Amino acid sequence: MSKYLVRVSFVVALGGLLFGFDTAVISGANPFIQPYFEMDDWTLGWTVSSVILGCIVGVVIAGPVGDLYGRKRPLILVAILFIISALGSALATQLFSFIGYRLIGGLAVGAASMLSPVYISEVSTNAHRGKLVSLNQLTIVIGILLAFFSNYFLVDIPEDNWRWMFGVEAIPASLFLVSLFYVPESPRWLLLRGEQKEANKIWKKLHAESEGEKLTVINESKLNFKILKEWKYLKWILVGVVLAFLQQMTGINIIMYYAPNIFSTAGFSTDNALLQTIVVGVVNTLFTLVAMRFVDSFGRKNLLLVGTVLMFLFLSLMSYLFLSGQQQSMITLIAILGFIASFACSMGPVLWVVISEIFPGEIRAMASSLAIMSLWIGAFFVSLTFPSMLSGWGGGYSFLFYACCNLISFFFVWKFIPKTKGKSLEEITELLY
Repeated sequence: MSKYLVRVSFVVALGGLLFGFDTAVISGANPFIQPYFEMDDWTLGWTVSSVILGCIVGVVIAGPVGDLYGRKRPLILVAILFIISALGSALATQLFSFIGYRLIGGLAVGAASMLSPVYISEVSTNAHRGKLVSLNQLTIVIGILLAFFSNYFLVDIPEDNWRWMFGVEAIPASLFLVSLFYVPESPRWLLLRGEQKEANKIWKKLHAESEGEKLTVINESKLNFKILKEWKYLKWILVGVVLAFLQQMTGINIIMYYAPNIFSTAGFSTDNALLQTIVVGVVNTLFTLVAMRFVDSFGRKNLLLVGTVLMFLFLSLMSYLFLSGQQQSMITLIAILGFIASFACSMGPVLWVVISEIFPGEIRAMASSLAIMSLWIGAFFVSLTFPSMLSGWGGGYSFLFYACCNLISFFFVWKFIPKTKGKSLEEITELLY
């Protein structure tokens, strides 16, 4: 891979870092914003999940905007929205305005979750696409880890520590904004719009230090919404939509959004709970690197199958510990870390690779936005219901529910997900369509 390609991919993947930071920062702030805004369990669930409503809208908007105006200009707008959300959330004095700024952050997260992996897949060759698209997931988990570290070190600020937790996001968001002015437009998007000379110029620069492959697209026609109704397209759109929803039903965000709450329910102190979330973030990051190492050699489908089985086993263990009253032990932490490692090796990064591959160029942005919108609908359901589920059902039955969801995910992957290892985007399109 050329150094320029890696730099460009990393800059665009910073959208993933902000995605991770923005969605995870609420975890450490929950114990402080709940009494500040006088929230009960349902209000807390609504406040946490409000960002996800913004994500759903952001994804819906990002699809057609990405097809009409490219990938770069919408990403610049995304960076500006991240800055507004960070500063607004930090300064909010009323719950209504706080939720409003979280919704703005959700718009940015939703758009970034679609645009960043689509851009990276379109500038990559087939030999390295899995690694580079997984880079977006790596930056997401690094963003989550940074949020956990930030929350831990800011927790001892004597007054309104949660304001600093949200406000520091403006720093990486500003870096993202400035860096985007130095990346080119997606060459495949330019080619779809008939700008062949400029597309080839950018492609050559991106792959100047390697042989690369010829820049091609199978269908250079403009998007016609009627084609989405054709079964050959609709079938794979449905596969992408269901897989994205199942990613959230693995239960990953019950850990990412409510880790301190879970550890507190298990009997750990608030300080220990925040410290343990850092350990969760470190494991998440390390095993995402493992997935990046093997996604192009071991294969997308194989990683998904192994990961869903392991997540089922670890969540079942957590369920047993809570039901038997043994949750206040190191085994609980080990089970949570095992679950996080299994997700980070499979559903975490591989989902983004799959949905960036299985749609042809003429519908890639639109179809990806539909799939990712499904992901955020799943995330909204999880984040809204889990506080009440945890207090009503208890940890044992809550974790058992999500363990069963992982079994469903295993059989869906086994039946419907194609093997795309080593194939170019155009070869995958020919195979599936």
